[in-house]
Amino acid sequence: MGQESAQELIRGYLQDAIAAEKNFETQLRAFAKEGDDAVAQAMFSTHAEETRLQYEKLEARLEVIGGSSSGMKTMLAHMIGMMPKAAQIGHEKEERTAQNLMMAYTVENAEVAMYEALATVAQAAGDFGTEQLARSIQQQERETAEKVWQH
Repeated sequence: MGQESAQELIRGYLQDAIAAEKNFETQLRAFAKEGDDAVAQAMFSTHAEETRLQYEKLEARLEVIGGSSSGMKTMLAHMIGMMPKAAQIGHEKEERTAQNLMMAYTVENAEVAMYEALATVAQAAGDFGTEQLARSIQQQERETAEKVWQH
């Protein structure tokens, strides 16, 4: 793979990560308003803010390597992100916190995998800055998944 195509690939992965994080921030803010578990609501709210900071760092990195975020990918991520909420139809209101915790745990682990792919591609292309950013965010996602699991 040539250097230019490697950079295009990295820019695409960064755009995907930005879209995913923006979508998940929206979901987390909604989770923070649902249910009757104040600890879970606070955890969702705190992680929504962490998620916002993550995608801001991703956007900054994308700009450094000559790209910009994709409105189309963000829109598609939001549309796809609504599907898990549809699975809650038919569940009691009291089950929302448990349902939201399951979705959050699933998303956190999917993000760990997403950042593994980004870090691996960046490493292969010699893009140390992107690799380090991906590893840093990946660690935050692992820690959050563990907090969600413990709750």
